[in-house]
Amino acid sequence: MMMTGGSLWPIIATLAAQGAPGADVAPPPPAPEEPPVAENAAPAERPAEELIPPPPPVDWQDRIKDDLVTEIIEGRRRPGYRPDLPDALSQDNVGALRPPPPQAFPGMEDQLPIPDRWRLIETLGVVKERWFDPYNQNTYKGDRPIDRSKVKWLPIKGDDWFIVANAVSDTVFEPRTFPIPVGVQTTERPGSLDVFGKDRSFVFAQTFIAGAALIKGSTAFKPPDIEYRVTLAYQANYVDVPERRVLDVRPSKASHRYDSFLGLQELFVDKHLGNTSDRYDFYSVRLGIQPFQSDFRGFLFNDSQLGIRLFGNRDNNRFQYNLAAFWRLEKDTNSGLNDITQTPRDDFVLTANLYRQDFPVVGLTSQISVTYNMNREKNDVQIDHNGFPVRPALLGDLRGREYDVVYLGYSADGRIGRINLTASFYAALGEDRNSFFTSKPAEIRAGFGAVELSYDHDWMRFRLSGLYATGDGDPYNRTEGGFDAIFENPIFGGADTSYWIRQTIPFAGGGRVIAINGRNGILNSLRSSKEEGQSNFNNPGTVFVGAGADFDLTPEFRVSTNFNHLWFENTLSLQALRVEGSIPKDIGFDLSVAAIWRPKATQNIVGRLSAAVLLPGKGFKDLFDNKQKNDAYVSILANVILSF
Repeated sequence: MMMTGGSLWPIIATLAAQGAPGADVAPPPPAPEEPPVAENAAPAERPAEELIPPPPPVDWQDRIKDDLVTEIIEGRRRPGYRPDLPDALSQDNVGALRPPPPQAFPGMEDQLPIPDRWRLIETLGVVKERWFDPYNQNTYKGDRPIDRSKVKWLPIKGDDWFIVANAVSDTVFEPRTFPIPVGVQTTERPGSLDVFGKDRSFVFAQTFIAGAALIKGSTAFKPPDIEYRVTLAYQANYVDVPERRVLDVRPSKASHRYDSFLGLQELFVDKHLGNTSDRYDFYSVRLGIQPFQSDFRGFLFNDSQLGIRLFGNRDNNRFQYNLAAFWRLEKDTNSGLNDITQTPRDDFVLTANLYRQDFPVVGLTSQISVTYNMNREKNDVQIDHNGFPVRPALLGDLRGREYDVVYLGYSADGRIGRINLTASFYAALGEDRNSFFTSKPAEIRAGFGAVELSYDHDWMRFRLSGLYATGDGDPYNRTEGGFDAIFENPIFGGADTSYWIRQTIPFAGGGRVIAINGRNGILNSLRSSKEEGQSNFNNPGTVFVGAGADFDLTPEFRVSTNFNHLWFENTLSLQALRVEGSIPKDIGFDLSVAAIWRPKATQNIVGRLSAAVLLPGKGFKDLFDNKQKNDAYVSILANVILSF
C-alpha cells in the first residue's frame, strides 16, 4: 500500500496508456530518499502543498510502449485498437520430396479398402447398426453408402450410392356430425320425410405409406447427382352414416361401407444438370409423379401429380425458381389417392414461380408466380366409384364445361422484426366456355387474399389470420367472379383440426352431389368433388377471420387453439340455386382445440387429439338443418402417425 504523499506516477501512466497508441514505457523516476525518522519521534505534519502529486512529464506519451496494454494484462483487447502484426513468414521447402507410393510399404497389397469410415467404426465395436433403429446411423436412412458386395444384383458403380427408405403408418378415427340429407327413393328408417335426417357418423381410416429412393452423390453439402424415388400408399377405410344414398348412389346399399385402395403417390427421376457457382447453386430436372406446392401454405395447388419440373437456385440460394408442367391424374373416390389404372384427365397445369430471400426486407421471402390451368373436359362424363356423377357437375344446365384460367400470384413468408408473416394473393383471369347458369361463355374475374400474423413469446405463439375470396355477384351475367383453386390443401386457420376445413357440407336442395366446401379445403366452391370435379367460379366466395394460439408446454407436448368466424362473400349464386329470395351471409363460428404429443420429441411418433365445433350462423341455419334440431356440429379427430 502506498504511503500518503507518495508518487502517483505508476497509476497515471497506467490510466494514460489505456487511451494511448502503444510505445515503450520508460520506468518511472526513483522516489526521493526521505531522511531517517527517529524510532519514537512523532510524525511531523507536512504542508498541504507537498500532498499534491507532481504533474506528469510533458513527453509522457513518448515514454509509453505500443504494447503496454498487452504487457499489463496478457490477452487484453481494446475496441478500435490493432497492434502492429509481426512480419509474415513464408516457408519454402527446398529439396522436399513427394510422399512415397503405396508400393513402398510392404504388406499394403494385403489390406482391403472399406467404402466409408462408418464400417470401420462398426468393426471396432463402437457403433452397431440396427436396421429398424431410426435414431442412429442406419444404411436405410442414407447415412452410409451402399455396400455393393452385398447387392451385386444392383446395377450401380462407385461408392457414393445411398438408399433412403421411409415408412409411415397413419391411423385416423373421426366421429363427426354434419347435415346429412335423407335418401330420395328410400330411407334408412320409416317416417324420414324431411330433407335432412340424423347428423351423426364416423370414419376409421388406416393408411400405410412405403417409399424408397436410390441416390447418387453427396447429400451433405451439394445436391445429389441423380435420384430415383417411388412411394406407394395403401388405405383401408370404414364409414358409417345414418342415411342411405350418402355413401352409394344405389338406395339398396347399406348406410355403411368398407373400402381399400393402393395408390402410386411418387414415381420420378431427379437428374442434377449442373452447378452454377462454387457454392453449389444448381439446376435440376425432375420427371414423373411428384409432389408440388404452388405457395407457402397450399392455397392454390398442393398435390402429387404426373409432370416435369425444372428447378434450381442462384446467388448462394437467395433466388429459387420452378418451371413445371403437370398432367392431372384421376383420384380414387374414397381414399383420395392417385389412380393410375384410369386414363389421366384432360386437365393440365403449367406454372412458373420465383422466390427471393430477404426481399423486400431482411427475414422475408417473397414469391411471384404465374399458373395456367387448361381444362378440356367438356365432352367427358365421369362417374365416381360410388356411382355419383362428378363431371359435369349436376348444377344448372348440367352441360359439360371447359375453361382456361391464369392465376397471377404473390406470396410472402418470414418475419418483419418480431412479427411472423405469411401471405398469399391471387388474381384469377380467364374464360369459362359454358356458364351453367346461362349456357354461354363467361369471363373469369376473381381474387383471393390470405394473411396470417403471429408473435412468439417464449413458449407461446399468438396468431391472427384473415382470408377473403371473392364471390360471384351476378350468376346470370357474362362474368364469373367466384374464386376457386385448382387443388387446395391449406395449412391455415387450424388446418385439418378446424371443423370447416375438415368436414364436407352437402349442398342439399341446391344441387345433386354438390358440396358447399371440399374436404381439407377452406373455399366455398360448390364443386362435385375436390379430387375429381372441375373448378367452379360461380360460387358464393369465402370470408374468414380467425385468432389462435400455440402453447409448447414441453418439447413433447403442444396445445393449439383456434377461434374462427366464416361468412359467404356473396349469396346470390346460392339464392339462384336454392330458388330463395334471400340467404344471410353468416356461416358461423368455428372453434377448435388440438393437442399434439411427441413422446420422443421427434416426428417418428406423433399423436394428435382435437375437437372442433361449428356454431351455425343465420346463413348456415337457413340452408341446413338436422332431425335432432342440434344447434352445434362437432368433429373429433384422433390421429396417430408412426414414421421411419
